[in-house]
Amino acid sequence: MYISREDPDYPERLRLLPGMPKGLYVKGSLPDSGPSAAIVGARKCTVYGHKQAYAFGHYLASRGVQIISGMALGIDGYAQEGALDAGGKTFAVLGCGVDCCYPRSNRPLYNRIPEKGGILSELPEGTAPYAHFFPARNRIISALADLVLVIEAAEQSGSLITADFALEQGRTVYALPGRVGDRLSDGCNRLIYQGAGIAVSAEAVYEDLMSLYEGKTLSGRSFGQTSPPPIRKKRSVRKADTSSPSHTPQTKTEPAFAQPQREIADPLSRSILNLFRNETILSVDELSDRLSLSPAELAPRLVELSILGYLEEYGRNRFALRTAPL
Repeated sequence: MYISREDPDYPERLRLLPGMPKGLYVKGSLPDSGPSAAIVGARKCTVYGHKQAYAFGHYLASRGVQIISGMALGIDGYAQEGALDAGGKTFAVLGCGVDCCYPRSNRPLYNRIPEKGGILSELPEGTAPYAHFFPARNRIISALADLVLVIEAAEQSGSLITADFALEQGRTVYALPGRVGDRLSDGCNRLIYQGAGIAVSAEAVYEDLMSLYEGKTLSGRSFGQTSPPPIRKKRSVRKADTSSPSHTPQTKTEPAFAQPQREIADPLSRSILNLFRNETILSVDELSDRLSLSPAELAPRLVELSILGYLEEYGRNRFALRTAPL
């Protein structure tokens, strides 16, 4: 099936952008106007990347989010498998004709996708998967999504090309942080350093995706947004109880943040928390300067402290002690 740009079924997300295809070849169906997320990443991913790609795809799809990807080996395929196993919709944009299964080893996935979604390409049927077609198809993957999530990517990666297209198109970019020194984490950590949102959890990404879709203001976890950041929130402090005669005035109020899930034994994590005792909000760059560490080295600790309930994010990669229970 071929859908031209003049056809009313042509995706509105593409119609609104310059440089999009004059038409799409489709096997199955096209994405609708509902919320959508692109999940992309390394072909030769780690076990951790495999697990996270599947989990993010499954969680988002189970809540009605359409998953867009490229049906490639590794992250792309695992995310789309997760979406299908959740009973959700997923759409694969190919760098070849829709009648060509590439890679061949993904034939089971290729056969499943049209049952709940579709396989798309701007290239005519019969077109072989030449390397120079793939960077161009990445612009379609990002354009069909409200949010792009990168899971494992090297410094020089096709996934980063997708992230670049997303920025040009005004989409929001998230990245899953990884260990410093891991080759497949270098690209994601670099995106975070440049301002991408940190994919703390599938739940957090889903919440921000729905805020984007509903036209609400994000709490700043967006990369490439042109709107001004929201007003910074201030921490609440415990008020002294002056009703008791035995009350002794305190010279310093303490921040009222949520009871943490467990004690922090790691010295670096404790050092990070200590910096917040006398500061309301600190950016990743400010933390980097004070601790003499790179933002990429800090990112995993900040994610961990956020998950444990110590920190929450304000603005673009700016953190504060959590002021409300998880």
